[in-house]
Amino acid sequence: MDRDSVNLPSFHDQVRKTVTGLSTSTRDHPHENGEPHEGTPLIGNGTVTQNGHGETWEFFFNSNYTPGADNPKPWVKYPAHVWHITKATLLSSPINVLLFAVPIGIIAGQSGWDPVAVFVINFFAIIPLAAVLSFATEEISAKLGEALGGLLNATFGNAVELIVSIIALRDRQLEVVKSSMIGSILSNLLLVMGMCFFFGGITNMRDENGHGQEQSFQTITAQTTASLMTLSAASMILPGTLFMIINDSKEGDDAERNKIILSLSRGTAIILLGLYVLYLFFQLRTHHKLFSAEAGDGSESAQTESQLPADASAENGRTVVVQEHSEEEEEVHMSPWSAGCVLIVTTVLVSICADYLVESIDALVERANISRSFIGLILIPIVGNAAEHVTAVVVAVKNKMDLAMGVAIGSSIQIALFVTPFLVVLGWVMDRDMDLHFETFETVSFALAVLVVIYTVQDGKSNYLEGAMLMALYVIIALAFFVTPSEYFDTDLVVGKLSGLVGSA
Repeated sequence: MDRDSVNLPSFHDQVRKTVTGLSTSTRDHPHENGEPHEGTPLIGNGTVTQNGHGETWEFFFNSNYTPGADNPKPWVKYPAHVWHITKATLLSSPINVLLFAVPIGIIAGQSGWDPVAVFVINFFAIIPLAAVLSFATEEISAKLGEALGGLLNATFGNAVELIVSIIALRDRQLEVVKSSMIGSILSNLLLVMGMCFFFGGITNMRDENGHGQEQSFQTITAQTTASLMTLSAASMILPGTLFMIINDSKEGDDAERNKIILSLSRGTAIILLGLYVLYLFFQLRTHHKLFSAEAGDGSESAQTESQLPADASAENGRTVVVQEHSEEEEEVHMSPWSAGCVLIVTTVLVSICADYLVESIDALVERANISRSFIGLILIPIVGNAAEHVTAVVVAVKNKMDLAMGVAIGSSIQIALFVTPFLVVLGWVMDRDMDLHFETFETVSFALAVLVVIYTVQDGKSNYLEGAMLMALYVIIALAFFVTPSEYFDTDLVVGKLSGLVGSA
């Protein structure tokens, strides 16, 4: 069926409906606050709503409507509208209960509390802010259409990691920046995907006959991911390999060698950014049907229809049209301008908390005796991706593997092809020596992870054993970085030893 004739729900609308269970059928149209609907009282002071609750419940717990927001009096309307935006934002995710840590974290950083306490408090403060940032982005995307909405989600999908990395780049914490980029990719490819495979496989282990079964997802997703992840791994391996070669040479000095690596990294970053733009155009414009969750179901429904009589097939087609139209409406909690204000305020708060978090890293490394690589590789990705992790797992448990793979894989591709090259170019502008020469063990871990993921997803099927394998590899990598102090990850020392071994061989 032509996508233009029937407006299929966008990816994020399906994720939201699957996780929350909210219906968006034509019988119960979601409405933007302030618009008249079947629950709006005929008399201004009515207290009965469509849900059978009173105005007190509507005022505090209904994220779709707030009494007073449609009042013609401005001194009633505007405060009610502000409260509606605040209420809809607070109720958007259960993780938002951690928002109390935001003011405490800012006060702790401003008042000069113990650096470890500042790090821990701001660590938990950024987690709900990331969820709010994702919610505001989706609210704006709902009004922009699929193409522009998808572009906006792709741009702000990893905003927290980008903000933290920019602040760390400003403070010349290059090791933390590089580790956080590798860590974000590993977290999505191994931990998130592994949890989706494991819990989804456990929940949907057997079919109606009691036999073991596997979950399935689109092969185009697996193939595209494998290709792009392999390319990103190559872009990180090549600068490190070149550094080993020129470091073993007696020609030139360290400054000249670093200049060669910087030149290669900056050129590679520009190429990767161009490839990311091409990938977005491929996914959102020319081949968007291949990446929609309905694409996998379409082939099955077409095969089923071919086996039915003509009358039954026609009736089935009418049923599909009704079901697709029933999901046409999108649930909107606020206007794009209101969501934009939430986006700006949240971004500012993330920047403040991230600033205090980055400033306390040195003290945490010294006192807790953990490496900067562990902080960037494990802790910072948890901050930015906690909300997406929960969403992906919940969707996988409900046997929506295409949506779960979209959450996990989409974030990995954004980090590899957009965020990391963008930071290299930004470091070029800020006069920071940010390059694609990652620490040797990080590069090896990333390459092995990509290799394992490729073999796992290439058949388009998953089970709980494969999920356990991916999670096990992630835990092994995390354990290696946790038990190893920072001084053992000194790049020049490691590369010198490896070059010596290669030369002696």
